[in-house]
Amino acid sequence: MNYCSHCGASVSFEVPSGDDRPRYLCHHCGTVHYQNPRIVAGTIPVYEGKVLLCRRAIEPRHGYWTLPAGYMENGETTEQAAWRETWEEAQADVKVGHLYTLIDLPHINQVYMIFRAEAGPDFAAGPESLEVALFDEQDIPWDHLAFPTIVRTLEHFFEDRPTGKFPLHTSTMDKRDRKGMF
Repeated sequence: MNYCSHCGASVSFEVPSGDDRPRYLCHHCGTVHYQNPRIVAGTIPVYEGKVLLCRRAIEPRHGYWTLPAGYMENGETTEQAAWRETWEEAQADVKVGHLYTLIDLPHINQVYMIFRAEAGPDFAAGPESLEVALFDEQDIPWDHLAFPTIVRTLEHFFEDRPTGKFPLHTSTMDKRDRKGMF
């Protein structure tokens, strides 16, 4: 960041008075520009025991499979964001259930929040998807999944499914968890 989005003056990167980490500061108007992690909200939509995946039509990871998820917008709840992203990417009107995975990615300033969801038989590729499809566990394209967070969420789901109990899974991922994917 070079210029203040409020007044256009040059900014400096320093620790503001009373803070504990560097931020972009505008000494002209006094604005402190906070940069906080982005929330990625999505679902693990299931219909008749199969998981609905989307093949990405956008970068990053164009052509790879993922759960429907994306950045939360201002003015919506995480559940609303998860539903919206599922609709946008898979044209699936899901019933959003409880939060299933919460994954911190501090190295890229993101937090993934994936909710379990009940899907129906109607779905189609949205503008950010090349195709969408339902997968049994043995048919998941494990070598063609877009992100480690998706791999981890699906692994939890298939480990939990035999018991029928789906607790909240929390974890942290770092650059090492991307090994072999990028």
